[in-house]
Amino acid sequence: MSVAELKERHLAATETLNNLKQRLNQTRRSLLDTDVAGYARSQGKSAVTFGPTDLVCCRTLQGHTGKVYSLDWTSEKTRIVSASQDGRLIVWNALTRQKIHAIKLPCAWVMTCAFSPTGQSIACGGLDNACSIFNLNSTTDKDGNLPVTRMLSGHKGYISSCQYVPDEDTHLITGSGDQTCVLWDITTGLKTSVFGGEFQSGHTADVLSVSINGSNSRIFASGSCDATARLWDTRVASRAVRAFHGHEGDVNSVKFFPDGNRFGTGSEDGTCRLFDIRTGHQLQVYSQKHSDDKTHPVTSIAFSISGRLLFAGYTNGDCYVWDTLLAKVVLNLGSLQDSHEDRVTCLGLAADGSALCTGSWDTNLKIWAFGGHRRVI
Repeated sequence: MSVAELKERHLAATETLNNLKQRLNQTRRSLLDTDVAGYARSQGKSAVTFGPTDLVCCRTLQGHTGKVYSLDWTSEKTRIVSASQDGRLIVWNALTRQKIHAIKLPCAWVMTCAFSPTGQSIACGGLDNACSIFNLNSTTDKDGNLPVTRMLSGHKGYISSCQYVPDEDTHLITGSGDQTCVLWDITTGLKTSVFGGEFQSGHTADVLSVSINGSNSRIFASGSCDATARLWDTRVASRAVRAFHGHEGDVNSVKFFPDGNRFGTGSEDGTCRLFDIRTGHQLQVYSQKHSDDKTHPVTSIAFSISGRLLFAGYTNGDCYVWDTLLAKVVLNLGSLQDSHEDRVTCLGLAADGSALCTGSWDTNLKIWAFGGHRRVI
């Protein structure tokens, strides 16, 4: 069989496959006769009642001199690490506002940071295309700076996101502008697996966010500038398990739902969405215009410990608290007196769900505590 005949057969097979995928998607859509909110309303469910006194700003963390781009909590909920355009990582005592560490970075253009599960190490990355690891127990150098313990090099684009594998200080996953995600062995500094790249099932544009499934650490999700989110299994390197469509803009943030069977996304198109990893279906769209009657991009999302609330930060400084069941905004932190004065770039929930931290271009971080009967939801 000639090369020309092989190419012709390949094109025909590809066309058949695409037609079957289209028919399958049409069948799936025809079966989706409702969404989460529609079903909840049909069951007589009522929205969460939430007022300004139920979530209040109890502390403002001041110390960065540049825009804050990323933050993360330790598992014991007492410390927060933040990364800023001022070229520093700051480790904060969340209870006292005290700066425990101020780490000068090898590259000022940092985009992401993460605590290890034990809280003994920090990972960060940015426009230097590398992920730097700092051991907080290391001895500082003569200038008082904490040295880089390990440099994970190998991406061909900027590092947009990183997350340690739960219960392991030795492995983490990075997302990059080179369209791939990588699982790293920190002990050796080598790649364990690469996800995407030249393979057809991978992302076709920059990866912006990753989230590891808390119920099954072998599974993680990624969001990309190609307007899709993808599901990966670390045991099956390179090829995505499933692709999730629906957004009309960059997927800036992905976060797994507490039960591990769903994940949420936040996008440049101004919407958040909830997807089911078992069926691939979109379960709900969270969309509402802001006080200026405009739609603003979503920069970061997080779920409450029960999953009933979805927190979403926006480029105009708003931070919506969504009722995930009824798809209603129950509170806008951006409308409160102590709100941020610029774009909310990152947010994260304490491990026990008792507090939310938000970071902004206004150089500050704010800790929002649940009050009264809303201690944890």
